Amino acid sequence: MNIAIIGYGKMGKMVEQAALAQGHTVSAIVDPLSQDSSTPSGALIFRGIAEAGNLGGADAAIEFTQPATALANIKALAEKNIPAVIGTTGWLNQLDEARQAVTQAGASLIWASNFSLGVNVFYRIAWHAAQLFDLFPEYDVGGFESHHNKKLDSPSGTAKTLVEGALAQMKRKNKAVWEHLDRRPEPNELHFPSLRIGSVPGTHSLFFDSPADTIEITHTARSREGFASGSVRAAEWLLRPGAPRTGFFTIDDMLADIL
Repeated sequence: MNIAIIGYGKMGKMVEQAALAQGHTVSAIVDPLSQDSSTPSGALIFRGIAEAGNLGGADAAIEFTQPATALANIKALAEKNIPAVIGTTGWLNQLDEARQAVTQAGASLIWASNFSLGVNVFYRIAWHAAQLFDLFPEYDVGGFESHHNKKLDSPSGTAKTLVEGALAQMKRKNKAVWEHLDRRPEPNELHFPSLRIGSVPGTHSLFFDSPADTIEITHTARSREGFASGSVRAAEWLLRPGAPRTGFFTIDDMLADIL
């Protein structure tokens, strides 16, 4: 599989390593800010998707950029009919517009707030726990997330997915509170603040606390490797041999197919 990488920051470089390790070729890299003149994959570097033509004959593109550029990249890839894996977070207020662009072009796209397979299994464990503890009112529910101090969005997309999924399983809790609290939380509120510090790749925890005990479910990323390898696997899933997928997908569709 020939892969184009959109965004050649830390995540883009990690995707390049993961793609090569899994036996794929990186045909093109698009990054207007890149200072690199050569890459480990030998791919050509372009300043924009438009000037990159067919992205070196790419079979799929993997995009990790910034919230402000995600929609434009999605539209450009849809116009070129290049299957897209979108790992950028913080742009979901434009989800309907992105879906429309992909559908009208007859293209394919899969997005996720986090492509780590470990995180996505973690979601399902945490959501099931939320469903169970909802039956026991003595257990309050809350959590927190921490990331490196260069992260642009807060709360993280992973945190939003985790908390929204937990709330969907509960009757006692129906509102997420992301900011700091200088008051007592209401019984229906699930408090989930964010911390930005140092070089932390990402930690997400959900707590179930009673006067007698605490149950903590945590996912801690050691590096970005899980995000990168999961995004390559998502590209493989879109390009299913003999029957490539067309449409607008999330990683839930991929996990449902795998599981």
